Parts: sequence; structure tokens; C-alpha cells
Amino acid sequence: MLKPLNDHIVVQRVEEETVSKGGIIIPDTAKEKPAKGKVLAVGTGKLSKDGKRQAIEIKTGDVVLFGKYSGSEVKLNGVDYVILREDDVLAIIEN
Repeated sequence: MLKPLNDHIVVQRVEEETVSKGGIIIPDTAKEKPAKGKVLAVGTGKLSKDGKRQAIEIKTGDVVLFGKYSGSEVKLNGVDYVILREDDVLAIIEN
């Protein structure tokens, strides 16, 4: 498993539905990468100028929205992950 450092988080993308609300099947070539994912791991937080850690607001298990081209994509053991900074997260989806 990946262990993020500082204010980084590890996210696994959540796949979007392949059928629209009207019942139209969306082909793979027309799909965009989803900008939604589940947080698998969270770093310890950013180090401030006075040497204290600033806690990360995001928790493991949260579902988040992030920019389509944010972060770094990593493949480990055949699974795709995205490593993001906390600042790259746009919102947390709450149930």
C-alpha cells in the first residue's frame, strides 16, 4: 500500500455509470476520466513555518471531487491510484 507524506492523499478513482439517465449507453471512447474518488490513505499534514503539523481535513474513506488533471497517476500491483495534495481536492461528498 502507498503511504502518502505531508499533505498528500492517495485516491482510487470511482468509475462513473456507463448508461445515461435516458438509457443511452455511453461508449468507452466518449467517457472522460472521472474526477471523483475514494480516499485510501492520508498523510500527516503540512509542516508550518513554526514546525507544527497542520492536520488534514480529509479522512480515509471520504469520497472527494478533484480536478481532472490534478495529481500524479501511479499504478501499483495493477491498480491505478492518484496522489493529490490536499489543495487539489475541490470538495468532499457527504451522504
